Amino acid sequence: MRVLSRRSALLSVAGAAVVLAGQGCTETVPMAMTTPGEPVPAPPSTSTPVSPATSASPTPAWPTPLLSRDQVIARFSGRTPTEWDLHVTGTVNRGTAQATAQGLVALTFDACGGKGGNGYDAALIETLRRLKVPATLMLNAHWVTENLSIARELGADPLFEIQSHGLRHLPLSVSGRKAYGSTGTLTVGEVYDELVGGTATIESISHTPVRFFRPGTAYCDDVAAAIAAAIGTPVVDFSVNGDAGTTFTAAQIDQEVGKVKPGDIVISHMNHPEHATAAGYARVLPRLIGRGVRFAHLAQVA
Repeated sequence: MRVLSRRSALLSVAGAAVVLAGQGCTETVPMAMTTPGEPVPAPPSTSTPVSPATSASPTPAWPTPLLSRDQVIARFSGRTPTEWDLHVTGTVNRGTAQATAQGLVALTFDACGGKGGNGYDAALIETLRRLKVPATLMLNAHWVTENLSIARELGADPLFEIQSHGLRHLPLSVSGRKAYGSTGTLTVGEVYDELVGGTATIESISHTPVRFFRPGTAYCDDVAAAIAAAIGTPVVDFSVNGDAGTTFTAAQIDQEVGKVKPGDIVISHMNHPEHATAAGYARVLPRLIGRGVRFAHLAQVA
């Protein structure tokens, strides 16, 4: 696993879209969504579907978490955060040097849960399956509970890797910092609860240990990031903002995801079927496959 320093990986989108990475998980999306009017092109008949990389080691079955709640409180209480952002010290923002050299890219899709966040983008999942593109699904525990049969189906599909998007979908903070109007966790103990509280639910449908965590809104402070790493589920953010919190049009998704380079971690969403994420990926993936991009699970890239 590669842990990078603050802002070591630049976001791939420009202007206001950069700050919208986590807003597909919030109740209100500030940027209006334009429904694309042009047809989605069919994948080229000559493209070769990409399967998960085969060189990665098996997923280690370590205990989760590595530290108890009391141990985390004893170790981290009293520490004052100095960073609050989408990318802080201790977060995983890009792939390892090995994954980059192998040309691997990780697509990650958040399912956020809660009010306004329990939707399921079946068209997106069908596109990934049709093109045999592996992806990592970051599932919130509430979303799993509300979509249990779908979550079990996804968890049983080897095309998809399941990781954690938390218990209550909160920004990860030791002092209640806010992101996009959502108040984060208030204390070290609450950080632990957000990291660990949904793990059993998520693992129950994947039958594999949770290895990575993405906070609600993707924001965290550096102390919370250190806690996540210490208990064995480091915070993973992104280097490419694929759908800007589901506010991008299909053409914008095509443009931004089309810029991926080896080692990139792409963030998008799978819980807003009314928006253009599925249409955008249906446009861009055949082109990337034709370009020879190798998609792999997050555990094979980070």
